[in-house]
Amino acid sequence: MVAEIAPLFIPGAPGGPELLIILFIAILLFGANKIPKLARSTGEAMGEFQKGREKVETELEEMRETGDFDDLDEDDDDFVDTEPVTSEESETQTETETN
Repeated sequence: MVAEIAPLFIPGAPGGPELLIILFIAILLFGANKIPKLARSTGEAMGEFQKGREKVETELEEMRETGDFDDLDEDDDDFVDTEPVTSEESETQTETETN
């Protein structure tokens, strides 16, 4: 009876010495005081992403169950584009159009 055990070594993944070097570089770049804050904000961002993904999955599942694909999210009407158009973009477009 031979039991297969998951290997501890994963080919292509960084091992112990590589992880120590990465950790050392991170401490040098960010400082020891900022690393916990960085990890906390990364965790919060991952949590928000997870919530958004779950919301989209439930909406898709509801659409599949009801078969109502025309009734999309009502919040789409409230979308406002807040990104300003810079003069560099319009100059580039003008130059492209004249050539």
